[in-house]
Amino acid sequence: MHTKVRLFFLPLLLALLNTACQQEEVQKPNVIILHTDQWRAQAFGYAGDPNVHTPNIDQLAASSAHVSLAVSGMPVCTPHRASLMTGQRPLTHGLFMNDVQLDTTALTLAKVYANAGYETAYIGKWHLDGSGRSSFIPPGARRQGFQYWKALECTHDYNHSAYYAGDSPEKKFWEGYDAIAQARDAQQYIREHEARESPFLLFLSWGTPHAPYHSAPQKYRDMYAPESLTLHPNVPPDMEEKVREDLAGYYAHCTALDDMVGEILQTIDSTGIADNTIILFTSDHGDLLGSHRAYKKQQAYEESIRIPMLIRAPQLAVGEYKALINSYDIMPTLLGLSGIEIPETVEGQDYSSFLKGEASLPDTATVLSCVQPFGQWNRFDHGGREYRGLRTLRYTYTRDLKGPWQLFDNQQDPFQMQNLIDDQKYDTLQAALDALLTQKLTAQGDAFRPGMEYIAEWGYEVDGKQTVPYAP
Repeated sequence: MHTKVRLFFLPLLLALLNTACQQEEVQKPNVIILHTDQWRAQAFGYAGDPNVHTPNIDQLAASSAHVSLAVSGMPVCTPHRASLMTGQRPLTHGLFMNDVQLDTTALTLAKVYANAGYETAYIGKWHLDGSGRSSFIPPGARRQGFQYWKALECTHDYNHSAYYAGDSPEKKFWEGYDAIAQARDAQQYIREHEARESPFLLFLSWGTPHAPYHSAPQKYRDMYAPESLTLHPNVPPDMEEKVREDLAGYYAHCTALDDMVGEILQTIDSTGIADNTIILFTSDHGDLLGSHRAYKKQQAYEESIRIPMLIRAPQLAVGEYKALINSYDIMPTLLGLSGIEIPETVEGQDYSSFLKGEASLPDTATVLSCVQPFGQWNRFDHGGREYRGLRTLRYTYTRDLKGPWQLFDNQQDPFQMQNLIDDQKYDTLQAALDALLTQKLTAQGDAFRPGMEYIAEWGYEVDGKQTVPYAP
């Protein structure tokens, strides 16, 4: 080709390449995380709960990858959230208790997405700052890479719920029931960012259906009659009346959130971004709600550790995926689905290739742990104990500091009513699971020491019940 001809086409070629690069940049998927607090995996219509009304989330499940065995490996608010944000295990990031601060130099989900050209937004409950539950968290390092900010460390006063917005230290209050107001703000954010060239990461963190159970709007509470509810068979008979009352309120919160999920999905569709948006619906842990004579979380029972996980993404086939995605696997999996390089600081596994049908299941067992029991499961009042364990595709095995503690066949005994730890027929299985647990703990550098030793190592101050005290 003549030199002049080549020179003539060179600017055109460069322009085309530049346009292609710009188009590739625009094609990065938006990411929307809808995160709830204490919503157990069993409490959905799509999961077979005969009581609860969740038509919008059921519809989302019907169009998503349903990760049916997702777990919160340390089922407590702060530990799970820190693992989700960093992709690290609790003994690495150090947040194995509530109300302690995540290292401000941590390489977090928001920082990685921001470095990849994303705008980042956080709305709702934070619980990663450890400086008082109603204190102002100033712009900068303590917001861990999130730019748009309407959040509060932690509150469960859902009808008088405070937050801070942007750079202002002025305490504001969500109008009415906070889950609705927060959803409205998320919808507005989506509408304002639909036409921007930069993709966005939006993290909407609701505080419900965490207790108090009886504070949802009246129209939702009117939907549930306690006497008509079917309870899990592992709820003791002498607790049934109380559990029915609390479960009715819990379900009212669930249905209120379900309506908000429906509205957000409609906003995503109406703005035309659905085909280039990853949606993750999940929770930080479950709620025992009377099962095994216990409430809330921390324990290794199914109602506590199992969490909902629905991922709707353009490249994923709809269906059930029996994968044990743990809290610290969420960050690398989202990055993998977004085509973003996973930092070396991440310890979790990237399940994106498995979800896309390009690779086999990365692991068939994941670690469960309680480094230090506290709060509603402190060792003094409620028999709390340190444990390490495994959730496999079929079994749950745990040991405490004294030795083997629990063994359940979740296929034959889904409500975990028969502990097989002393059944000689399962000696071989128990030995195999114990060896696998030892292998995993060794690989993770977890010596499984008493909880107070870790508290001393990290320099945390605890009260008489070995709980980190917090300012309201």
